[in-house]
Amino acid sequence: MRLTAAALTALALMAFAANSLLARQALTATAIDPVSFTVIRLCSGAVMLAVIVAWRARSAPGRFSLASSLALLAYALGFSWAYLALGAATGALLLFGAVQLSMLAWALNRGERFDRSSWLGFLLAAGGLVWLLLPGLQQPPLMPAVAMVIAGVAWAVYTLRGAASGEPLRANCGNFLLASLLVLPLLAIFWPRLRWDVAGFWLAVASGALASGLGYAVWYAALARIRRATAAVAQLLVPVITAVLAVLLLGEALSGRLLLAGLAILGGILLVISPWRRSAASDLRAQ
Repeated sequence: MRLTAAALTALALMAFAANSLLARQALTATAIDPVSFTVIRLCSGAVMLAVIVAWRARSAPGRFSLASSLALLAYALGFSWAYLALGAATGALLLFGAVQLSMLAWALNRGERFDRSSWLGFLLAAGGLVWLLLPGLQQPPLMPAVAMVIAGVAWAVYTLRGAASGEPLRANCGNFLLASLLVLPLLAIFWPRLRWDVAGFWLAVASGALASGLGYAVWYAALARIRRATAAVAQLLVPVITAVLAVLLLGEALSGRLLLAGLAILGGILLVISPWRRSAASDLRAQ
């Protein structure tokens, strides 16, 4: 039975939200460390994507790029390290905000013109992200928060490079395979500090194979059936889904600062990439 565009989109968004939940649970409730989590996540994601590409194309995994693979590795490491201290909802909001703002800044640098409402939205989203990072009673831990922002910038670079790399699923597969090789030297460097257990291992596998590898495959299938503007707006739901599931499954509490910053960031981005705007920013994709 073929899934509808709405069902594919919903599954992909749930997978993206699950990445934050799986990482947070693994890095706080099991013995696994960030480097081990990253290695297992990238390797299992590469295997899943290779299987999907081989099944679909009956051919080799496809093209890759060293620069894209390094950006993917930077994203994965920053993501893992940040979730040692960040809640799932806070991490997802920081990641998503950094990705979208980086891509919008890239569009501006490329000559994209914003009207007054778009500029208001951009400044509102940027202000919400900065406010969330400023010192205060409910500020998230600064260095993990900065690590997540760096991860978001790295993912934006990876996404923008991927837009020009041909068939996205094959490009993702090649980049995951190369990133899996690039991350292996870290095992030697951090060997005395590495640790993991069965629960942490399988949570990392679920994050890589299901939430990342299979999630991206489903997302690309959805993108073939929906408008880019619709896809861009739909991604606003990822931090919301993450926050709801973090409360229900992980017992996290949502602070007033996080809620207000989230409204500013997501509302501001919505003003810029709304489907009724003729903006190239509405065509940008993130993770």
